[in-house]
Amino acid sequence: MRNRVLDEIMERAEEIRELGPVSERLGRLDDKAAGVLRDAGVIRLLQPAGHGGLEAHPREFAETVMAIAALDGSAGWIAGIVGVHPWEMAMADPRVQQEIWGEDPDTWIASPYAPMGIARPVDGGYVFNGRWQFSSGTDHCDWIFLGGMLGDADGKMAQPPQALHLILPRSDYEIVEGSWEVAGLCGTGSKDIVVRDAFVPDYRVIPFAKVIDGSAPREAGLTNPTYLTPFSTVFPLGITAAVIGITEGALACHLAYQRDRVQITGTRIKDDPYVLYAISEAAAEISASRTALIDNACRMYDKAAAGREITFAERAAGRRVQVRAAWRAVQAMNEIVVRSGGNAMRRDNPIQRFWRDAHVGLAHAIHVPGSVYHASALTDLGVEPPPGPMRSMI
Repeated sequence: MRNRVLDEIMERAEEIRELGPVSERLGRLDDKAAGVLRDAGVIRLLQPAGHGGLEAHPREFAETVMAIAALDGSAGWIAGIVGVHPWEMAMADPRVQQEIWGEDPDTWIASPYAPMGIARPVDGGYVFNGRWQFSSGTDHCDWIFLGGMLGDADGKMAQPPQALHLILPRSDYEIVEGSWEVAGLCGTGSKDIVVRDAFVPDYRVIPFAKVIDGSAPREAGLTNPTYLTPFSTVFPLGITAAVIGITEGALACHLAYQRDRVQITGTRIKDDPYVLYAISEAAAEISASRTALIDNACRMYDKAAAGREITFAERAAGRRVQVRAAWRAVQAMNEIVVRSGGNAMRRDNPIQRFWRDAHVGLAHAIHVPGSVYHASALTDLGVEPPPGPMRSMI
């Protein structure tokens, strides 16, 4: 499936590819690279049409993210993560949507969603404090979604725990410079965020429970199935699409590098059956990962379009597919990278950057298989997982 955004990305593919090392040296996405994504409308793929968005099918979003990631892992990662935020913003109060996009529909929104802060209720809203890690693309964003826990009058976590997504303008939070010193995805600039006693009005807060159970889009009156597709499908979709795209980039570089390579033994790679076997196996595994991820998103979309309520068991099975797709692709990539020879690890060879980026992407919390596999297996056995970690990402 092609869309005009993807077409424009492919027209500027070489520009994105060449800016990858520049972003890595900067420790954040280069301004020119961000400009390419902005010009193409990548971050508006899931944005509501009323604010200049495209309300694209999740498949179009994933395919675009993969294409960018295959050119540069960091740019693809930002496309996948920052690109999801307009999807949730469609569910927010119209007042905050107007504040963000009223003057500029290309305003970008950062995150993280992880609940690392406490929101203390006060008249008209909350006083919010906390520190967050991993705010990808944050240098290019003017607003932010931050996960927080509802607090009590003393600022301690209220019981029972209740997670919130709070929306803040750039003036209400600090980006911590020097907090992104990492082995891979260096160009994402996924820096720490600090909030000190920021007042967040009620209308800029979304209860996470309503996002995860699908009531938030229905209460907002959204009818496009893209917005009725579960959060636990759409949010991981951007991240996993980036990882699979990175492995596709590694495969492409590997093929280009091996085409005329002769090993130190004098054997041409084209005559080495062991490497050729690994290439075919890896290509098939990476392709299967892409197919599984997209098929899962399409099935969820189709159920939403049919007006079906998507059960916890279906969401758990979908997460299982998504997590496995990421691991499968990265494991396949490993098999070809280790057959690329020592020179593939030199800084001027993009294979090593794709390899580092893929592993850092796989380390994202959304790819931790334990609780997801546990929960999906229990539901297959007819057991309802208890509240807690097994349900938190599903």
